[in-house]
Amino acid sequence: MMRFLRDWFINHFISAGLGDFYSELFTVLILIILVIIAGFIVDKITRQILLGVFVRLAKKSKTEWDDYLVENKVFAAIAHLAPVIFIFYFIPGIFDNHETIVDYSNRLSQVVTIIAAMVILFRFLNTVRQVLENVQSFKDKPLRSYFQLTKIIIGIILGILMLSIVANKSILYFFSAFGAMTAVVLLVFRDTLLGFIASIQLAANDMIRVGDWVQMDKYGADGDVIEINLTTVKVRNWDKTISTVPTYSFISDSFKNWRGMEETGARRMARSVFINQNSIKFCTEEMIERYKKIHILRDYIEEKQKEISEYNQENNINTDEVSNGRRMTNLGTFRAYLLEYINRHPKVSKDLTILVRQLAPTEKGIPIQIYAFCSDIAWVNYEAVQGDIFDHTLAVVNQFHLEIFQSPSGGDFKQLMK
Repeated sequence: MMRFLRDWFINHFISAGLGDFYSELFTVLILIILVIIAGFIVDKITRQILLGVFVRLAKKSKTEWDDYLVENKVFAAIAHLAPVIFIFYFIPGIFDNHETIVDYSNRLSQVVTIIAAMVILFRFLNTVRQVLENVQSFKDKPLRSYFQLTKIIIGIILGILMLSIVANKSILYFFSAFGAMTAVVLLVFRDTLLGFIASIQLAANDMIRVGDWVQMDKYGADGDVIEINLTTVKVRNWDKTISTVPTYSFISDSFKNWRGMEETGARRMARSVFINQNSIKFCTEEMIERYKKIHILRDYIEEKQKEISEYNQENNINTDEVSNGRRMTNLGTFRAYLLEYINRHPKVSKDLTILVRQLAPTEKGIPIQIYAFCSDIAWVNYEAVQGDIFDHTLAVVNQFHLEIFQSPSGGDFKQLMK
């Protein structure tokens, strides 16, 4: 048909008085324009048919994978193949007498077809990735890294194939040349290769997942992992900024993953109050009687008094001297109170370590550390529970004749001067 039209136009122009050269030139231009217009029409018809059919089917079906195919425009990419095939099918007939042009057009058609096929394949891979991301067993895996590497490999192979078509040489020729350029390729794709290796190690060792709370001070990252790519890991920080960390850094550098805390269902509290060591003293009888009135201390004081009394009697210790034998101190009693208070707190996990301990004295006083785990790991709730515990601790210190140490302020010096 194309040859018939070509001959008809040429004969028509020659009969109109044009020379052979211009007759053929105008004929070629007209036929190319007609083929391109027809190609656009074919493209529109194909897209309307394909998209219309598959969109209706996707809406009626209960599965999600066909919705992802429509969302990623896979059918639109397939529809674009029709006009490409149509145009390059008729182009050789336009240049029937020019073997060189026909050869180049055939090569160009193959290259364009490969590009179109690559677009279809990439969009299909995006669909597969989305489907897998909704599968529970794959939700925490770095799927983006694997699919990005797959795209790179496919792109390299198809790129070499297109070069072989354009240069009219065997594909093996380019693969052999590609092997000689291995060092250059390794240099160019260094980050990609390191990221791929890191992705495999992260997944194999279960070091990091999407949704994990990670802390990496070197890169200013402190928040939830929202995306794991081939070369980068995106972390949404608590101030809503996004930190982009090289994937390989999670292998080469140190970072903290709070997943263990989330899986345990408890978050650690380890904070100290500093006691003025000059306020520490032995308990007098009056102090002991007063402490007995504190409900949660009554049993402890009675047991402690009995234990101390029996020890002193067994060892014939003269208790008239304060430094002789064993005695209760206000700091020890305060620690016992805090331990009982923490044990009774409804928001403290009873299955994990609960400890009230005295740390080594410093120039700021004697640290009394509360070490326990809050059973509510939500940040706001955790801070509220920890704040309540230490509000109470600071308020009750005076009841045990103890003082909190704090560095003197301008107000203290002003009061001293008065």
